[in-house]
Amino acid sequence: MKKRIRTVLFDMICYFAGAFIFSAAVNMFIYPSEISPGGLTGVAAVFEYVLSVPMSVSVLVLNIPILVLGFIKFGGGFILRTAVATVFVSFNLSLTEKLLPVFNIDKILAAIFGGILMGVGISLVMLRGATTGGIDIIAKLINNRFRHISVGKIILSVDAVVIILASLAYRNFESALYSVVAMYSASQILDLIVYGADKGKLIYIITNEPKAICREINIKLKRGVTALKGFGGYTRKEKEVLLCSVRKYEITAVYDIIRAFDPTAFVIVSDAVEITGQGFRKMQ
Repeated sequence: MKKRIRTVLFDMICYFAGAFIFSAAVNMFIYPSEISPGGLTGVAAVFEYVLSVPMSVSVLVLNIPILVLGFIKFGGGFILRTAVATVFVSFNLSLTEKLLPVFNIDKILAAIFGGILMGVGISLVMLRGATTGGIDIIAKLINNRFRHISVGKIILSVDAVVIILASLAYRNFESALYSVVAMYSASQILDLIVYGADKGKLIYIITNEPKAICREINIKLKRGVTALKGFGGYTRKEKEVLLCSVRKYEITAVYDIIRAFDPTAFVIVSDAVEITGQGFRKMQ
């Protein structure tokens, strides 16, 4: 029970900190420069600009029906955690607007640094199993109805519409271009923080010396190797296929080992977006 309470408290701290950083980015860099942050926050920014409705209010009001629909459709802790994070975003948008200064700097700098801060804030929330708003839920609801449309494409399409609406509201086409820069910066930071620490390379090695190569990778790199049974489609001869996950900087050492024992080995290297398990991040 104590461990559960500590986990919940830590989640709340991360949600609040992430919401604060995200809100600070919007109020200090993004909104003052007429740049759209995308998502429902971007819609809320348009409402504030056109109708003078505070972003903090619009974010909460826009998210309520989406969260309710998501809970009815999907249920589970994800919706509840996202609801908490959304309330924190709404609160912090109001708080940071009053507490923090506005930086009227070059728009490209505002887009880059605002995007970086947004990425950091969203990452803190996502690392604890939630999101900062309803676009992800909208995408899942649409994907549930139209399976042939991916969630990523839906989110991208919705963000594109929000950016266009914002540029029309601001009456500035350049606003859309700066918004793209901000969202790209945010996505890069998001990938780096959420997945970057656990990115790696997945290596398939088809070799005549599987035992020797496996042993050397185990000893020198302290990495596990899985031996898969395979056979040649043309020769029909059985061969072992070695499967190994390593960090990017370990690739050269793996190639050195392969060259030392079997220069004719067939090697396939691909990106692994996320790796969990021994030697990498623990399974949550």
